[in-house]
Amino acid sequence: MNRIAIAVLAAGISALAACQESPEEAQAENIQANAEAAADAFEEAADNAGNENVEEALENAAEGIREGGENIADQVVDNSAE
Repeated sequence: MNRIAIAVLAAGISALAACQESPEEAQAENIQANAEAAADAFEEAADNAGNENVEEALENAAEGIREGGENIADQVVDNSAE
């Protein structure tokens, strides 16, 4: 029963924290989450690649996707402050 109470409490705190988030911050978080998911997919493909060159290219692409997602998310938040 204690575990359920802790889980409910954690969910409630998360919901309250989300309420204080601006729409731009929420959008930025979604952008980063989507970029992370895409980058993870590229890394998974790299792990399954049979060719070292392909593996390296996929890992580089994953890194670029992550960095791009972070940059776009930062721009969304920065532009909302103006």
